[in-house]
Amino acid sequence: MPPKQDPAELAALRVEIDRIDAAMHGLLMERGQIIERLIETKKSRDSGSAFRPGREASMMRALVERHEGLLPLDTVESIWRVIIGTFTYVQAPYSVHADISAGDAAMRDSARFHFGFTVPFVPQEDAGRVIAAVAGSAGDLGVFRIDQDMAGGVWWRGLLEPQAPKIIARLPFVERSFHPAGTPIFVVSKPLADAAVRDVLILSVSLEGASRAADAAFDRADADIIADATDAGGRALLVAVDGERGANALAAALKSAGIAAKIHEVGGHAPRFEAPARKQAVPRAARA
Repeated sequence: MPPKQDPAELAALRVEIDRIDAAMHGLLMERGQIIERLIETKKSRDSGSAFRPGREASMMRALVERHEGLLPLDTVESIWRVIIGTFTYVQAPYSVHADISAGDAAMRDSARFHFGFTVPFVPQEDAGRVIAAVAGSAGDLGVFRIDQDMAGGVWWRGLLEPQAPKIIARLPFVERSFHPAGTPIFVVSKPLADAAVRDVLILSVSLEGASRAADAAFDRADADIIADATDAGGRALLVAVDGERGANALAAALKSAGIAAKIHEVGGHAPRFEAPARKQAVPRAARA
């Protein structure tokens, strides 16, 4: 027989919940007032994207580090992503262009989780079209899977020119098992001169030939090959390297192996951050 509930105690707890709900709503409105002042100060409505990936990555790390209690981390992160994405949108409206060549559902889930439902979602046929759409926009963002199908060709050549879009973030900011929007994706925007993140640099590397010596050189430089394709221009790779070492270590390793290479920086992002195991919510079905 279930324990008898005390109506007075239940009523008191509901009053506390209502008080907390009202306080949270009040704080959101107060945050909005600060954003209005920020808009006036920065004039960001006329200056392109207000997305600041380094700051957002730091905010999400801090959220995970301080979180505890009954509420699942997935829920907390999704709430904050909606808040941050929406307030970024009201500072300077933007759309998210998404490559759906590998399917719409995962990309739509990722865009909605990380940027909220207020931001328009614009499907594109492939990564190249995402890059072109961002290049032709005032301040839009683009997203595409990191594990691109090479049928799309050497799509990252669209990032080479100095004023071309650049990779500015890797999502999700917080990685964990069973993440509700865990598909690894890159975010591109027009260059963020004052807010670029360089902890991890992304390089485009064009090689003459495809020798094993090149692969050994990448290993020596601790370069992580993200994509590898061959076309009429030769072997083309998209590579991640440590931001402090930059492209110099890789260039030196290739040169010492006698390999001619053209290296261009095409972006960067914050380092990967995995939620501590004790804070990762595991679905019931996975526990069985």
